Amino acid sequence: METSVVISGYGGQGVLLIGNLVAYAAMDEGRQVAYMPSYGVEMRGGAAMCTVVVGDGVVGSPVVGHPDTLIAFTEVAMQKFGPRIREKGLLILNTAMADPSILKRDDIDVVSANFREIAEGMGNPRGLNMIALGVYLAKAEVVKVESVEKVFPDVIAEKYHKFIPSNMEAIRKGMSLV
Repeated sequence: METSVVISGYGGQGVLLIGNLVAYAAMDEGRQVAYMPSYGVEMRGGAAMCTVVVGDGVVGSPVVGHPDTLIAFTEVAMQKFGPRIREKGLLILNTAMADPSILKRDDIDVVSANFREIAEGMGNPRGLNMIALGVYLAKAEVVKVESVEKVFPDVIAEKYHKFIPSNMEAIRKGMSLV
C-alpha cells in the first residue's frame, strides 16, 4: 500500500511540522517514507507546502501529482491542489480561510471545519494544524496517534516539548470531529 498527502497553507501555520510528524511516525512504524517541503523565503505568511508519501515498500518519489489527501489551510491551497486530489480522495479544509463550496467536486470526501475557532476555544490558538492532523489520522488511518505522540520529541526542539501535551489534546480533538 502507498498513500500520499499534500499539506498546504501559509508559513507559520505548522504545515511542515505536521508533515514531519506523519513522516517520522510512519518511519517509526517501519514504513517507507518520502517527504518534500517547499516554502517561500518569508518567515511568516509566505506559501508553505509539503508532500508525504508513505508506503509498505520502496517509495519512488516525493513528487505527488494526484494526492490521496489534501490538507488545505487556505483557499489558495484548496484552489491550487484541490482539483488534483484523486477520485475518492480526501480533502481536509480549514473553513476559517476557505469556502468548501468553491471546489466543485462530488467525487471526494470533504471534512471541513473552522480549525482556528476550535483551537482558540481550546485555549491553543496555534493548534489549528494539530486539529487538522487529528482529522487526517482518523480519516486516512496512515499512522497511529500513539506513533505521532512517540516521535513528537524528535521532531520539535526541546524548548517546545512543554507544548506536546496541548498539541496532543488538539490532535485528539481533531480525531473526535470525524
